[in-house]
Amino acid sequence: MAAKQRTKRVTRNPDLIRGIGKYSKSQMYHKRGIWALKAKNGGAFPHHDPKPKPEAPAVKAPKFYPADDVKKPLLNKHKPRPTKLRASITPGTVLILLVGRFKGKRVVFLKQLPSGLLLVTGPYKINGVPLRRVNQSYVIGTSTKVDVSAVNVDKFDDKYFSKEAQKKKKKGEGEFFEAEKEEKNALPQEKKDDQKTVDSSLITAIEGVPELKAYLGARFSLKSGMKPHELLF
Repeated sequence: MAAKQRTKRVTRNPDLIRGIGKYSKSQMYHKRGIWALKAKNGGAFPHHDPKPKPEAPAVKAPKFYPADDVKKPLLNKHKPRPTKLRASITPGTVLILLVGRFKGKRVVFLKQLPSGLLLVTGPYKINGVPLRRVNQSYVIGTSTKVDVSAVNVDKFDDKYFSKEAQKKKKKGEGEFFEAEKEEKNALPQEKKDDQKTVDSSLITAIEGVPELKAYLGARFSLKSGMKPHELLF
């Protein structure tokens, strides 16, 4: 490849020898036309106002820094997305619970709540499972379905299942155990009525299908020789 040719630097004041120009300072003053610039601006060089500097912060930096790092909360820019419902779970699908006090019980799925949890019921009159919320990660969807078109579940949401905070009062030793039993057994009458309303319309649909009532009442369990990965639910 041919080497690139460098263009010679053109200057108005070429050097006679290194460091000494051909023209003097006064000669260059006229040669560069600086006198014309001064004449336009009233005998002085044009002056430009400096750009305004950003204002200093009102709060000064501390003189001493803490020995330990002070943790600052990070901004959470994540927008919560609604939990995607599994394709095999639709209103009326019979589910098998895998955890909790009702483990192994079969329940009927009614709807998905805004929190992403599933609203299910036994019904309570058949297998003792009341209206409750479960995570879809802890259930197995079956191919059995119940007609829930007649069941009205519009009033049920996450707030319906929240517990009201109760003020604790100091009690004696004798009253302590009696109060505990009352608190555990106490259930608002409104929730009892809601359970009966849901069960009445749901049981009517269940009784219309032969052997479905006995299927929901039986608890699911694995026996020796059963292979879970080969089962069809």
